[in-house]
Amino acid sequence: MKKLTTRFMIAAAALVVGAGAASAQTLNAQIPFAFRVGNRVMAPGTYQVDKLERQSSGPIFRLLNARLRRSAILLPQAQVDPQKGWAVGEPKLVFACISGGCALAEFWAGSESYAYAFARPKPGKDEDAYLRVIPMQRDKGE
Repeated sequence: MKKLTTRFMIAAAALVVGAGAASAQTLNAQIPFAFRVGNRVMAPGTYQVDKLERQSSGPIFRLLNARLRRSAILLPQAQVDPQKGWAVGEPKLVFACISGGCALAEFWAGSESYAYAFARPKPGKDEDAYLRVIPMQRDKGE
Protein backbone atom coordinates (compact mmCIF):
# COMPACT_ATOMS: atom_id res chain seq x y z
CA MET A 1 0.00 0.00 0.00
CA LYS A 2 2.87 2.35 0.85
CA LYS A 3 4.49 1.65 -2.53
CA LEU A 4 1.21 2.41 -4.33
CA THR A 5 0.77 5.69 -2.44
CA THR A 6 4.33 6.69 -3.31
CA ARG A 7 3.72 5.95 -6.97
CA PHE A 8 0.53 8.04 -6.95
CA MET A 9 2.38 10.96 -5.34
CA ILE A 10 5.17 10.75 -7.94
CA ALA A 11 2.65 10.55 -10.78
CA ALA A 12 0.73 13.52 -9.40
CA ALA A 13 3.92 15.56 -9.08
CA ALA A 14 4.83 14.73 -12.68
CA LEU A 15 1.38 15.84 -13.84
CA VAL A 16 1.71 19.08 -11.90
CA VAL A 17 5.14 19.83 -13.37
CA GLY A 18 3.87 18.95 -16.84
CA ALA A 19 0.73 21.03 -16.54
CA GLY A 20 2.46 23.93 -14.84
CA ALA A 21 -0.71 25.95 -14.56
CA ALA A 22 -2.49 26.90 -11.37
CA SER A 23 -6.06 28.08 -11.38
CA ALA A 24 -6.88 31.74 -10.87
CA GLN A 25 -8.13 31.23 -7.32
CA THR A 26 -5.74 31.03 -4.39
CA LEU A 27 -6.96 30.53 -0.83
CA ASN A 28 -4.91 31.38 2.26
CA ALA A 29 -5.01 29.92 5.78
CA GLN A 30 -3.08 30.51 8.99
CA ILE A 31 -2.48 27.06 10.50
CA PRO A 32 -1.14 27.38 14.06
CA PHE A 33 -0.04 23.74 14.53
CA ALA A 34 2.07 21.10 12.80
CA PHE A 35 0.05 18.61 10.74
CA ARG A 36 0.40 15.69 8.38
CA VAL A 37 -0.43 15.48 4.69
CA GLY A 38 0.07 11.87 3.67
CA ASN A 39 3.49 10.90 5.07
CA ARG A 40 4.79 14.47 5.20
CA VAL A 41 4.76 16.64 8.33
CA MET A 42 4.06 20.30 7.60
CA ALA A 43 5.14 23.12 9.93
CA PRO A 44 2.74 25.70 11.41
CA GLY A 45 2.42 28.80 9.28
CA THR A 46 0.59 30.59 6.49
CA TYR A 47 -0.47 28.29 3.67
CA GLN A 48 -1.86 28.80 0.19
CA VAL A 49 -4.14 26.28 -1.51
CA ASP A 50 -4.27 26.34 -5.30
CA LYS A 51 -6.37 24.12 -7.52
CA LEU A 52 -4.07 22.93 -10.25
CA GLU A 53 -5.22 22.20 -13.75
CA ARG A 54 -8.00 19.63 -13.53
CA GLN A 55 -7.04 16.18 -14.73
CA SER A 56 -9.49 13.63 -16.10
CA SER A 57 -9.28 11.65 -12.86
CA GLY A 58 -10.30 14.63 -10.71
CA PRO A 59 -8.85 17.78 -9.20
CA ILE A 60 -5.33 18.14 -7.84
CA PHE A 61 -4.51 20.75 -5.21
CA ARG A 62 -1.22 22.24 -4.05
CA LEU A 63 -0.71 23.21 -0.39
CA LEU A 64 2.19 25.69 -0.14
CA ASN A 65 3.83 27.01 3.02
CA ALA A 66 4.23 30.69 2.09
CA ARG A 67 7.34 31.31 4.23
CA LEU A 68 9.24 28.04 3.78
CA ARG A 69 8.16 27.58 0.13
CA ARG A 70 7.55 23.86 0.82
CA SER A 71 4.52 22.29 -0.78
CA ALA A 72 2.51 19.10 -0.86
CA ILE A 73 0.29 17.79 -3.61
CA LEU A 74 -3.23 16.91 -2.45
CA LEU A 75 -5.14 14.13 -4.17
CA PRO A 76 -8.70 13.91 -2.84
CA GLN A 77 -10.06 10.45 -2.08
CA ALA A 78 -13.72 11.38 -2.25
CA GLN A 79 -16.27 14.17 -2.38
CA VAL A 80 -18.23 14.58 0.85
CA ASP A 81 -20.97 16.89 2.08
CA PRO A 82 -19.71 20.08 3.74
CA GLN A 83 -20.55 20.33 7.42
CA LYS A 84 -23.95 21.76 8.28
CA GLY A 85 -23.86 25.42 9.24
CA TRP A 86 -20.96 26.39 7.01
CA ALA A 87 -21.73 29.62 5.15
CA VAL A 88 -21.33 29.68 1.39
CA GLY A 89 -18.29 31.69 0.38
CA GLU A 90 -16.26 30.87 3.52
CA PRO A 91 -13.72 28.18 2.54
CA LYS A 92 -12.38 25.81 5.20
CA LEU A 93 -9.62 23.31 5.93
CA VAL A 94 -10.55 20.53 8.35
CA PHE A 95 -7.98 18.60 10.38
CA ALA A 96 -8.60 15.30 12.16
CA CYS A 97 -6.62 15.32 15.40
CA ILE A 98 -5.72 12.44 17.69
CA SER A 99 -3.13 12.12 20.44
CA GLY A 100 -0.35 11.74 17.84
CA GLY A 101 -1.15 15.04 16.10
CA CYS A 102 -3.36 16.39 13.34
CA ALA A 103 -3.78 15.39 9.69
CA LEU A 104 -5.53 17.20 6.85
CA ALA A 105 -8.95 15.58 6.49
CA GLU A 106 -11.07 17.87 4.25
CA PHE A 107 -10.95 20.95 2.08
CA TRP A 108 -14.02 22.99 1.12
CA ALA A 109 -13.66 25.85 -1.37
CA GLY A 110 -16.76 27.57 0.01
CA SER A 111 -18.69 27.60 -3.25
CA GLU A 112 -19.14 23.97 -4.25
CA SER A 113 -21.87 21.67 -2.97
CA TYR A 114 -19.23 19.21 -1.75
CA ALA A 115 -15.93 19.15 0.11
CA TYR A 116 -12.91 17.00 -0.71
CA ALA A 117 -11.80 14.29 1.74
CA PHE A 118 -8.19 13.10 2.11
CA ALA A 119 -6.65 9.93 3.54
CA ARG A 120 -5.69 10.24 7.20
CA PRO A 121 -4.73 7.96 10.10
CA LYS A 122 -7.55 6.31 12.00
CA PRO A 123 -7.65 6.72 15.80
CA GLY A 124 -6.96 3.69 17.98
CA LYS A 125 -9.51 2.27 20.42
CA ASP A 126 -8.38 4.40 23.36
CA GLU A 127 -7.51 7.59 21.49
CA ASP A 128 -9.66 10.68 21.62
CA ALA A 129 -10.31 12.24 18.23
CA TYR A 130 -11.57 15.70 17.37
CA LEU A 131 -11.78 18.03 14.36
CA ARG A 132 -10.14 21.46 14.01
CA VAL A 133 -11.66 23.76 11.40
CA ILE A 134 -9.44 26.51 9.97
CA PRO A 135 -11.14 29.30 7.98
CA MET A 136 -9.53 30.42 4.74
CA GLN A 137 -9.47 33.76 2.92
CA ARG A 138 -9.32 34.45 -0.80
CA ASP A 139 -6.37 36.41 -2.18
CA LYS A 140 -7.16 40.13 -2.05
CA GLY A 141 -6.13 40.55 -5.68
CA GLU A 142 -9.06 38.47 -6.94
